[in-house]
Amino acid sequence: MSHLPGKFVWFEHQSSDIPKARKFYDALFGWHTESMPIGNQRYSMILNGDGTTSTAIGGYGSAAADTAPRWMAYLSVLDVDASYKAALAAGAKGLMAPMDFAAVGRGATLADPTGAVFCLWKSAEGDAPDTPKAVVGSWCWNELWTPDDKRALDFYESVFGYTHDTMDMGPQGTYYLLKTGDMSRAGLMRSVEPKAPPCWLPYVAVADCDATAAKAKALGGQVVTPPTDIPDIGRFAVAVDPLGAAIAVIRMSD
Repeated sequence: MSHLPGKFVWFEHQSSDIPKARKFYDALFGWHTESMPIGNQRYSMILNGDGTTSTAIGGYGSAAADTAPRWMAYLSVLDVDASYKAALAAGAKGLMAPMDFAAVGRGATLADPTGAVFCLWKSAEGDAPDTPKAVVGSWCWNELWTPDDKRALDFYESVFGYTHDTMDMGPQGTYYLLKTGDMSRAGLMRSVEPKAPPCWLPYVAVADCDATAAKAKALGGQVVTPPTDIPDIGRFAVAVDPLGAAIAVIRMSD
């Protein structure tokens, strides 16, 4: 069993209508959902695969009707309590103090100093190993959109030990690649939409970006960034699902 601190290891869709979310994503990505026992409760777990071999990649969680639907990113840490304390000292806001989740793991929820919400997590079973290329239908990237990129960068580096590389995006500013060792773990950028709330935006690997974006729209979603090429990286799009949660898809370059 091993852990990969700094890796985003789980994503959970949080809304007040889990059946509606499941219907959209099962149709969009070919995911399927199983109800799994977690202690005295049951959890709607997302599995990706062809039915013969499936991998658990996330889940659906209930949120109050007055809470904006979102995808919650879980960040692997070696010590949830210590990381939570360090994050608070660095300006984060605690939303859920560290707690155990049956025999699954220990977690906590924070809003970073710029307002983006995420979870700390230490799995009782360790983290899934890194792979050279993401399987279609699985998570392949996570990206922070924030109005204060410099403050966010300082927070994540000082608390979680990231280093970074940079990419010049011209008028959009600098794109920061958060790294642990030689491994790029996530992106960080200044929001291009001033009114957009700070958030972590997860990416799903797809075989055809244009077809997936069109399907998202046909299923009741809204494509807010149409399919666009990123030189030497791939072709991506950003959509908002029928409940209001943002998600990105990308067809990686070969």
